[in-house]
Amino acid sequence: MVGAGARGLIVAEYRVTGLSSAVIAELIAEVGPLWQEQHQARLTARPRRRAVGAGAKHKFVFVDRLLATLVSLRHGTTHDVLACWFGVDRSTITRAIGEVRPLLAQRGCTVAQGIRLRTLAEVIEYLGAGGTGIIDGTEIRVRRPAAGCKDRDKFVSGKTKQNAVKAMVLTDAEGRLLYCSPVRPGSCADITQARQLGLVKLLADGPFMEILADAGYQGMGAQTGGRVVTPPHRKFKKNAPAWYEERHELQRKAHSSRRIRVEHGIAHLKNWRALARHLGRREHMSDIVQAIAGLLSHQQNAALSRRVQA
Repeated sequence: MVGAGARGLIVAEYRVTGLSSAVIAELIAEVGPLWQEQHQARLTARPRRRAVGAGAKHKFVFVDRLLATLVSLRHGTTHDVLACWFGVDRSTITRAIGEVRPLLAQRGCTVAQGIRLRTLAEVIEYLGAGGTGIIDGTEIRVRRPAAGCKDRDKFVSGKTKQNAVKAMVLTDAEGRLLYCSPVRPGSCADITQARQLGLVKLLADGPFMEILADAGYQGMGAQTGGRVVTPPHRKFKKNAPAWYEERHELQRKAHSSRRIRVEHGIAHLKNWRALARHLGRREHMSDIVQAIAGLLSHQQNAALSRRVQA
């Protein structure tokens, strides 16, 4: 087992988990009871020959389970290395991460103290108060499905020509994460994923707002009453006048400079090594992406609160 001194060093060193000690303390207070409730429900749900609570007690306590999950997400550390670090078996680490990671994914993105956005509908309602949102798709490389698997090529991205999964990221005008969607296979187009998530219907039926997007979402503007703003189309494909080329380039640069904040938000996500390239099971990617988005937004909000108070 990791000792109390080593546990304190992990919590105190920002570079190990990517989170401040205050945020980790809040996670322990929030997620700990949920994990305990889930654990007790699992014990009572199966036939038993002994009373609930009898038998050997967990030596791998919840705090260590949470820290192992955070280190795995932040640095992509293998379960074998974590098992050596925490002094337990590899299967114990795998089971612990499998229990804690979904609880982190369910938390949603923190936008203010006590305010979290868990669904796309909540994000649209939040932005309806006069905010501006920015959307973009991001790809994460994954392992290629085994030979003979059905739909083996559906994970091949048309952009990078590599096996990947894709998530839609939505930030505010300052680049703060508001929402990160479950992943889809890499062959899915950005606009198709947005439609499948119900973004068109939510925008068309909701209050007027501005959602900035790149050329991959062209066509959604007409479907949402002008709420989705994409780069301007080229009206001249050949022999364009010089004045038009100059104006078109200025318009595209102005749009790009407004939506660059979402690229910064995605870059912060990719700082967590679990999203640089995933070598584990693809079925876990939605939980991994949403857990990291929730943790990152929590840390960003905590840092912003400290700056405001200072």
